This record gives sequence, C-alpha cells and structure tokens, in this order.
Amino acid sequence: MADTQYILPNDIGVSSLDCREAFRLLSPTERLYAHHLSRAAWYGGLAVLLQTSPEAPYIYALLSRLFRAQDPDQLRQHALAEGLTEEEYQAFLVYAAGVYSNMGNYKSFGDTKFVPNLPKDKLGRVILGSKAAQQRPEEVRDLWQTCGDLMFSLEPRLRHLGLGKEGVTTYFSGDCTMEDAKLAQDFLDSQNLSAYNTRLFKVVGQEGKSHYEVRLASVLNTDPALDSELTSKLKRYEFQGNHFQVTRGDYAPILQKVVEHLEKAKAYAANSHQEQMLAQYVESFTQGSIEAHKRGSRFWIQDKGPIVESYIGFIESYRDPFGSRGEFEGFVAMVNKAMSAKFERLVASAEQLLKELPWPLAFEKDKFLTPDFTSLDVLTFAGSGIPAGINIPNYDDLRQTEGFKNVSLGNVLAVAYAAKREKLTFLEEEDKDLYIRWKGPSFDVQVLSTLTRRL
Repeated sequence: MADTQYILPNDIGVSSLDCREAFRLLSPTERLYAHHLSRAAWYGGLAVLLQTSPEAPYIYALLSRLFRAQDPDQLRQHALAEGLTEEEYQAFLVYAAGVYSNMGNYKSFGDTKFVPNLPKDKLGRVILGSKAAQQRPEEVRDLWQTCGDLMFSLEPRLRHLGLGKEGVTTYFSGDCTMEDAKLAQDFLDSQNLSAYNTRLFKVVGQEGKSHYEVRLASVLNTDPALDSELTSKLKRYEFQGNHFQVTRGDYAPILQKVVEHLEKAKAYAANSHQEQMLAQYVESFTQGSIEAHKRGSRFWIQDKGPIVESYIGFIESYRDPFGSRGEFEGFVAMVNKAMSAKFERLVASAEQLLKELPWPLAFEKDKFLTPDFTSLDVLTFAGSGIPAGINIPNYDDLRQTEGFKNVSLGNVLAVAYAAKREKLTFLEEEDKDLYIRWKGPSFDVQVLSTLTRRL
C-alpha cells in the first residue's frame, strides 16, 4: 500500500453546500443568468485538468465513463464480485471524490500527489470488467493503459508539483527549468504580454538553440484572420539568442463552450455592467487577450451588490511553479443577506481599522477604495478547490485604480463550522464543547481578517 502521505483516508468528509433557499429566491431571469454562467464555469474548469498533470485528463475521463455507465451502488456490486473488499471499494470512491474535488490527482493545497489506496491490479479488474468497458471496450482500455501506471506511481519527481527535476507541471513542457521560466518571463515583459493565460513549450534545435512556444489560451488559433489587439504579437521572435514564437488556441474546444454560455448569459444580464463584462470576457477567451479580461474585470468591480455574483478566468497563480500563470477558475453564487449585513458593518469601519494595524500606512495601497464586501452562497465553483473567501481581481493596476471585491462564501463557511466530537483529537472531553461552540465565530474572524487585510 502507498505511503499514507499520498492517500486520502477512507473516513474523509464529503459535504453538501446548501444553496437551495438562495436559489429559490431568484427570479426566473436570474436563474437563467446563473445557469448559463454555471455552464461556462463547469466547461472552463476542465482546463484545470490540463493544467495539473499529464495523466489528470485521462483519469477524469475514465472515472466519468465508469460512473455514467453504472451508479456507485451498481459499481460497488461489480467491484465486490471482482474481489475487492468494502474498504477497498470505499478507497476507490474516496480517490474519485478527490480527483473531482481537486480537478486532478494533486492536492490543491500542498500540491502533493494522491494515489488510490488499493492494489492496482484489483482496480484494473474493476475498470476492464465494468459496464463502461463493455459499452466502449477500446476507449476504456486505452484510457486505463494511458493513465493506470501514472495514477499509482510515486517516483520521487512525481510526488508533487514542480518544475524540471523538482516535480510535475503542465504549465511548462517537461524539459523546462527555472532558468527557462525566467527567460520566458523576460521575453513576455519585453513584449508587454501577460503570462496569466499562457503555457510554455520548449524544443532544442539541432543547432543547439532553444525554441520556445508561448501558447495563449483562446478559441481562435494562430491564424490572424480576425484582427485583434493580439494580431501583431502572433509571430516569431529572436530574444537573447533564443527563438520564441507566440501562438494561441490552447484549450480551444473548452473555451468555445465557455464563450457559448457567456453569450447566452448576456440575454439575462441585470444591467449594462454585466452585459459589458460578459462581452469583454467573450473577447478575452476568444482572442486570448488578458487586456480584455481586465476590461471585463473593471465592469465587474463596478457591478456593486448583484444578486447573482460570478467571476471567471485564469485567476490564481499558486500552482504555477514560477508563480505567473493563472489556473482557470469560475464561480457563481447568490447573496446571503444576513452575513452580508455583518460584512457591510466591517467595511464601514475599515478606514479606522487600517490605522490600528501594527505597520505603517506605507504598506497599504496608496488610496483606500471602499470594496464591495458580500457574503454569498455558492451555486457553482469550478476549479481545484473551493475557498472560504476570495479577494479579486488580482491585477494590481486595477486594484490601485478601480478597487476590488471581497467575497465570503457563506455555505462554505457553514461547512467549515461543522465539527464532530468523534473527529476532534488532542482535546480533553470538557474542552470539545467549547471548541465546537466557538469554531464557527472564530473562523468568521479569521476569514474576515484575511480578506480585510487586502483592503
């Protein structure tokens, strides 16, 4: 069996995020707006698989084939008949839940790999004898042959995300090093291009020169038939003795579906800010333009206190080993009125609170811009993990001039509040009730202080 550091325990919690009441209070138009934004987010979230590891898309596709053909109870009966124990089948379900939750086979927090906690040959028997394999024998067999070994492998380099020999990443081709990443960043800076929606691929030519392809995420390919602000950038360059070429079309089929649903959502927008925001997002994902996404984010910031809140794009750069490329993320949520009232009181006191912090004002933004601070119940969150709170956008130039939004996700917090006595360790029995009583309120303070630190 695998090292426990690289498996998910069978008793891991799986929680439902309750958003029924918030969704019930939406008007029919708001529901349709939320629906199409959700579809855009879910389609876009598939890009995270391609941003995580070479095998992640194949694992996801294999699991999806299995569960579409048989529900978990039916698959359980099949697994037991193939010789799995109840614990081993539970371990398989936990692994599948982990892949769906992290959108890949590496943890979103910690970046370590997790593997199935059962023998590979047993899982192989379940997969190849499944109803999915009967329906699509060649496809299921090919998927298993492609990802089976990598799914279980714990070779040192494969245990965590990293660059070059330090780990696994799909933001860069496997032969890229940190020096390549730095060189590519210098090139991007020289051309005033953002790395947020890029990946880097390297080939060493026969002459010994490195050839780098900077690939932008977009619906359109490199053919500049449709003029855009990026047309002049799509070409070959010589930079510091190396060849660079800027192309686009990364994740094109996925982003095409994203754009289709963003276009449909526009018909149900509540105001012109939302319409213009969506139009700019469509341009961004179609052309591969981060500048268009910034323009969309500007309209998003100006859309104060919407009933249906959302954000979508290449957002957080935590999982890029170099820290520049954004992971795709999309969420849709609805206002939680009670929690929002608390946060509004905090925002009203923010300027005074900033003066009380134990560091000079020189460490704060040049000018305080009152943020939109809202508690929301999540309807959809597509990405590698659901946070309890978000402070976006991440573009510093927008944050300085336009401001930003603080979003607290109320139904995520509600799950974080939950603490079962039997799960608590290192506490005396008389202290457990005290811990359970104050865990929720203290977590509120933790999330609020984290978000307001960025005011």
